[in-house]
Amino acid sequence: MDVSQIKMVVTDLDGTLLNSNREVSPRFLEIFKELKKKNILFVAASGRYYGSMVNKLQAIKDDSVIISSNGALVKQRDTVLLTTPLHTSEVHRVLETLEPLESVYTILSSHTNVFVQNDPDEFLDTFREHYPSFSMVENLKAVEAEVLAVSLYHRKSSEEYIYPAVQHLEEHMKVKVSGARWADISHHNAHKGYALKKVMEQHQIAAHELMVFGDYHNDLEMLQLSDFSFAMANAHPHVKKVAKYETKSNDEFGVETVLEQLL
Repeated sequence: MDVSQIKMVVTDLDGTLLNSNREVSPRFLEIFKELKKKNILFVAASGRYYGSMVNKLQAIKDDSVIISSNGALVKQRDTVLLTTPLHTSEVHRVLETLEPLESVYTILSSHTNVFVQNDPDEFLDTFREHYPSFSMVENLKAVEAEVLAVSLYHRKSSEEYIYPAVQHLEEHMKVKVSGARWADISHHNAHKGYALKKVMEQHQIAAHELMVFGDYHNDLEMLQLSDFSFAMANAHPHVKKVAKYETKSNDEFGVETVLEQLL
């Protein structure tokens, strides 16, 4: 594996770069300094909304490209490189589809804010971890902000309890099981692969110059863009089939181990 030509490193956050405590390791922050010295651009790509990603990457956010909301928003510092919102009618269609479902919690993400319906229970503890600031509303249909993504949460399994109910929406929107308990719905072109391809074009990066790490379904399209794609040991089986290589788990410094070899 000749990685001498790598010019861009891309990682998912939850289950990939972040450990089980949802932290970026000091070890990675030291590696980041070395990547910067070698002019290797770092890109973080997550289903999280932009503010949540910045909260996790505070120390390195100004020197990174941030792909948030599964590709619906791409920013580099204060510059918006790409935005792909849902149409209001699409948002309403998703909300109407979800109405009969029990124990599914719905979040609307915009560029600058996140909206959740008044659900005062233990879900809010999980919610606060992913969304450090948010607005509670009586009716999500009344939200007037431009919606980048609809995120869905089920305590047991998104693949079992959410995906079957929204699968039919794939004809017009992008539907992704993005974690064991999470699923996301966005514009048809709002996925990490589409967003990353635009970033690659802007920086003139080819497949052999790109290294990508991921662990779940929402990482599949961006993994397919790289000659050096890595699935985490804790990744979903589908991800391991698509990725060309495998590394250790997110709790065993899987990303850091490969990047140290790269450096």
